[in-house]
Amino acid sequence: MQTVETLNEGLKRAYTLKITAKDIDSKVDAELKRVAPQVRMPGFRPGKVPANLVRKMHGPALMQDALNSSIQEGVQTLLAEQKLRPAIQPSVSLDDGYELGQDAEVKVELEVLPDVPTPSIEHLKLERLTVPADEAALQEQLQKFADQQKRWDDAKATYKAKTGDLVVMDFVGKVDGVAFDGGTGTDMSVELGSGRLIPGFEDQVVGVKTGDERQIEVTFPADYQAKDLADKAATFDLTIKAVKTAGETKIDDELAVSLGLKDLDQLKELLKGQIEQELNQLTRTHMKRKLLDQLAEGHDFPVPPSMVEAEFAQIWQQLEHEATHEADPEAAIAEMEAERADYQAIAERRVRLGLLLSEIGQANGVEVSQQEMNRLIAQAASQYGPEDRTRFIEYVRSEPMAAAQLRAPLYEDKVVDWLFEKADISDREVTREALEEAIESEDGFASGTHHHDHDHDHDHDHKPKKKAAAKQAEPVEEVSAEEAKPAKKAAAKKAEPAAETAEEPVKKPATKKVAKPAADAEEAPVEEAAPAKKPAAKKAPAKKD
Repeated sequence: MQTVETLNEGLKRAYTLKITAKDIDSKVDAELKRVAPQVRMPGFRPGKVPANLVRKMHGPALMQDALNSSIQEGVQTLLAEQKLRPAIQPSVSLDDGYELGQDAEVKVELEVLPDVPTPSIEHLKLERLTVPADEAALQEQLQKFADQQKRWDDAKATYKAKTGDLVVMDFVGKVDGVAFDGGTGTDMSVELGSGRLIPGFEDQVVGVKTGDERQIEVTFPADYQAKDLADKAATFDLTIKAVKTAGETKIDDELAVSLGLKDLDQLKELLKGQIEQELNQLTRTHMKRKLLDQLAEGHDFPVPPSMVEAEFAQIWQQLEHEATHEADPEAAIAEMEAERADYQAIAERRVRLGLLLSEIGQANGVEVSQQEMNRLIAQAASQYGPEDRTRFIEYVRSEPMAAAQLRAPLYEDKVVDWLFEKADISDREVTREALEEAIESEDGFASGTHHHDHDHDHDHDHKPKKKAAAKQAEPVEEVSAEEAKPAKKAAAKKAEPAAETAEEPVKKPATKKVAKPAADAEEAPVEEAAPAKKPAAKKAPAKKD
């Protein structure tokens, strides 16, 4: 095989490989010797078919296989001889005019990983902000838990609904006397005073009794997501199916037993463990942010554009998905476009930090064991239906990039934990509010960094702050600002063949007075459907619903 370098510019490399027809033919001969004893042909005893007949019958297929094998071996030889570390999978292309039996000319293009300077970790200093899981926090969590278990008791037929009661109703919404799409529902449960419905709706339901039929008048908000309804007057014909009052939920052994527990002490123990886990996670999030900031500030080196582009594509895909849930998607996308350069900078920081963490891990023997990898694969496979789990496992084990996608978050965690052990850490006890404020105060665009399903929901990107557009509203529902805050979503994971990546998900700012996307018209317009899960990797089996 002949190798000619055609490009050496920055981190970009290109080569031309020439594989001779003689080399390919020698592979065909070797394969013929292997398969000839297995070939069956009328008139010949098993294993006695002449090689020339076997070649005539299977020659083209064998030559194609030999060509593919030669190209793969050629690329691997190139990488080894030139000591190349690809940033992403090399691009390999065969000359368009190639025909079987000829010398093959193959073009190989790739970007290589940069020479990462030895990371400076000798002077890392971190502050560990800790919050005690005290009795007050436990009692607060117990009360919240009890409130979530609120019991609703049917009221007497003569009872008139009050604020705080639950009303179950059927409804038909009309504009100018004509029912509109999405305005009809059955058995909708509304807690009066919750502010879940559009202004004026709940107030007019106060005073109804079971069996009542009532027509109310409302005006849709001017910024309502369904533009054909925005700022329009409407009527709703209501049929009251039931009125329920809140029964007291006592914090006692009975509450615990109703949940399948032994007693209240066991419930307290479980809740305390949950509180401690949440607080420890907040502490780790804050420390990790500070650690990554110190690494980012102390290192600056070129990174492969293809890796940055891939990371940016993941960020942009996430933002576009979120924009579709805004009241004005076009405005949200326009705002994103105005900040494109900032998101490019975030992507570049993520890649650089990923390379730094990879360098630190490799230099110091940080590894993900096969047992840990098997556990990761099993966890990911559980998201698929029974028929696809085996296919998914085989796919991950045969696709290096898919395996890297699963491995990278755990590897990053292990490197970060190793750095924590080397850092000079001082402890300071604070309140939960102070710790959360410290985390939130770091969300400005000052620096930016792989999605973990457990950790990176809190990691920062230093995303540029922006005004939040209102999310799409349901036909008759609005929710409070606190209810409307979406769960933070991590940016999609990406796989790199030769390096781990450190990633902080793009955070979405809290929104003012917004409402959830429309639910099915036949159901109460209160619930928001969760988005479909995204497949873990390309070509992998589709996950179960």
